[in-house]
Amino acid sequence: GGKVIIVNPMRELGLERFRLPSDWRSLIFGSQVSDLYLQPHIGGDGALFKALLEGVVGSGGVDDDFVAGHSNGFKEVLADLAGSERARLERICGVERGDIDCAVEMINSSTRGVIMWAMGVTHHERGVDNVLALANLAMARGWLGKTGAGLLPLRGHSNVQGVGSCGVAPALKQAFAGRIEEIYGFKLPVAEGQDTYASMEAAHGGRIKAAFLLGGNLFASNPDRAWAAEALGNISTTVYVSTKLNEGHVLGRGRTTIILPALARDEEGQATTQESMFNLVRLSTGGRPNLEGEMRSEVDIIAAFAERILPAERFNWSELRSHRALREAMAEAVPGYRAASAIDRGGGEFRVEGRTFHSPRFATSDGRARFHVTATSGFEPPEGAMRMMTLRSEGQFNTVVYDQEDLYRGNRRRDVLMVSAADARALGLGEGDGVVVENEVGSLELAAAIVDIRPGNLAMYYPEANALVPRRLDPRSRTPAFKSVAVRVRPVTAR
Repeated sequence: GGKVIIVNPMRELGLERFRLPSDWRSLIFGSQVSDLYLQPHIGGDGALFKALLEGVVGSGGVDDDFVAGHSNGFKEVLADLAGSERARLERICGVERGDIDCAVEMINSSTRGVIMWAMGVTHHERGVDNVLALANLAMARGWLGKTGAGLLPLRGHSNVQGVGSCGVAPALKQAFAGRIEEIYGFKLPVAEGQDTYASMEAAHGGRIKAAFLLGGNLFASNPDRAWAAEALGNISTTVYVSTKLNEGHVLGRGRTTIILPALARDEEGQATTQESMFNLVRLSTGGRPNLEGEMRSEVDIIAAFAERILPAERFNWSELRSHRALREAMAEAVPGYRAASAIDRGGGEFRVEGRTFHSPRFATSDGRARFHVTATSGFEPPEGAMRMMTLRSEGQFNTVVYDQEDLYRGNRRRDVLMVSAADARALGLGEGDGVVVENEVGSLELAAAIVDIRPGNLAMYYPEANALVPRRLDPRSRTPAFKSVAVRVRPVTAR
């Protein structure tokens, strides 16, 4: 009986219909996903969310009991809304007033709602504001602190969340740091470390002498491919621990590069854990190596390095080769991870403590949720340029491409510029025609792919499109603006 509102500049098959194998009717005819599909301009998300909140306020949809009893900051948000012209919000986001009103009516008629977002909301210069605007909308309706309602950020894959939970961050939260100091008897550095992009900047400036890289493809994960190659090439010694080869091992080499092949999770001899985007830590039992040889697990490789270069008296690195011993250590130190020590004896999963709120008491100093005033401006490309976003395909996992075909957008190849039918006509382009896409960062020659995207907006596949992504960051999250890129487009001239 629920309703689904989709917000995406492009219409995608997987967000409109899906097939559920357990239901023969769904398997044959398909099941509807979206009840309302809003297509804003790229970078217009914040203005759209603000327009929705303005609509909720104006139509009497605010949950006054929640706002008065369990939140702070709503008066400031109301004052900001009063100064935001609705016509301007509509112009920035590109969504017609009738569609906004329809969404507001659906939101107001729902006593519970879950707001989910992925990287289309966060990969902008105002990504944090976009998330805060969504939180404002949820709080105005009282969709926090009760069962069946809430905010759900979707990660690119499971252990993006897990590594952050276990301390891979520029700074540890005080409770986490204090617990480590208490258990192990030493003081942690007071100064913050570097985030990923700051590390790339340091490498580009010649300030990193050695890099130890666990998995992934740091080269292809960064904007401005030429700049990223220069940065990684400045490092004296680079050690990659990888389950498979990727272009970063070639284009992201240090002056001396060592590649250590590691066992994948399902090849490990010991059980491993991963934290899902839905706040569950799950056990993976592992298996057998696909290839015979000298490959070792990531844990074994790290422990071997640590034994050789770190003081022996602080940790028993031989013992920490045991995944069970590591989980027991995490249970002692990591906030919310107490159940980790017994996961292999208690059903194979647990929910992280302290992140799900079934009553309106929140993890702030006063226990109240907080509204925030957010920016109204959207992403406005310069005269003669268009908005372009990068995205992943169906046959892709992060930077790893498994299949050229993308059923979600109807493409059979990846070297395409996705363009609306209206913009294709204005540019004199047909399906498959050659097109040059360029900006101050670089230039690419692609084939036109006509899709249902809001006119004035374009899309390309990541990571190939990084050749055009400038080094612009959200100042608060330090996230590159992969999804708000200004480009110029022209047909390929006859040779």
